[in-house]
Amino acid sequence: MIPSLDLKRQYQQLKPEIDKAIMDVCAKGMFCLGENVKALEEEVANYIGVKHAIGVNSGSASLILALEALGIGAGDEVIVPANTYIATVFAVSHVGATPVFVDHDDYYNLNIDIVKEKITKNTKAIIAVHLYGQPCKMDELVDITAASGIFLVEDCAQAFGATYKDKKVGSFGHVACVSFYPGKNIGAYGDGGIILTNIDTIEKRLRMLRNDGQSEKYEHTIIGYNERLDEIQAAILRIKLKHIDTWNQKRANLAVIYKDLIKRKNLQVVLPKVMNNVKHVYHQFVIKIKHNEDNWYVLTELKRDIVRKKLWEDYQIGTGIHYPTPCHKQPCYKEYFNVSCPKAVKNARLLLSLPMFPELTYDEVKEVVDKLEVCLK
Repeated sequence: MIPSLDLKRQYQQLKPEIDKAIMDVCAKGMFCLGENVKALEEEVANYIGVKHAIGVNSGSASLILALEALGIGAGDEVIVPANTYIATVFAVSHVGATPVFVDHDDYYNLNIDIVKEKITKNTKAIIAVHLYGQPCKMDELVDITAASGIFLVEDCAQAFGATYKDKKVGSFGHVACVSFYPGKNIGAYGDGGIILTNIDTIEKRLRMLRNDGQSEKYEHTIIGYNERLDEIQAAILRIKLKHIDTWNQKRANLAVIYKDLIKRKNLQVVLPKVMNNVKHVYHQFVIKIKHNEDNWYVLTELKRDIVRKKLWEDYQIGTGIHYPTPCHKQPCYKEYFNVSCPKAVKNARLLLSLPMFPELTYDEVKEVVDKLEVCLK
């Protein structure tokens, strides 16, 4: 069996160090906002190249608190991609603002031309999701937000360690949000997240928001939340942070192998495109399955789904779909069903994520491609 993701392999490699870190936290008896959280915040800030990092208990919390810290709320509009994990959009709704959906470009990130068209007097922010591990066009987004006087929020959930023109994502926006969900490039053993910013006032507000609005113990200056990153997760993440560049490079190397093998076989798939001047960290390796049928959009069973089913049932090769339904087509956002994002709608039925994790071997990648060739026939 070749799973789409195998977290056990990584744990076995780090087991002695991680087990010791967990036991040390338990022995000290400090489980919330302790020395590991403080150290992780400093280490992540230094790694990304920002002044402040504020640990929280999930990627979703990082997005919600970031928007609230920026003062975004009812009557405000926030531009979001249609193709992303739903938590990005939920954050906008949770603070009472209105999501404005934008289709993607050839790299599956925000289409800059459409972003420009969607800005109105009510636009308060743009959330740039670095999808699948590839940075958005950050120069253009920075220019757009500066000229319009709106906030730039980076969603780095899938792109920790990725760079745009040698500068790490998470260092461009007014705030940036990171998920440490277990399956991410750097993942905790449970939920976790962190918020990045260079703005002192935002940092101060975020630290209060995540800790019940406290400016000091039992002094609740603002209405806050209990969204703290716990000490055990921080201890685990500090160990993993030392390895992130190596793991990201392994992902990039695996992507090169995938592309080379697929090209040699001339398989009828579209490979991921990579922009110049970026370091793609391949949270996912996503291909597009080509269809010969002109009416692919009305087929009850897509070739993508047939291939995926065969890969698993015949060869026990796991794959993923990121994401099967665009955000504006989800039942909870039925009022946006008529929004036009044709690329997102089409590609939701064509994209397939192949196995991708640093511990994947050359032989396993070759096996995936060999069996993909069989299933495509």
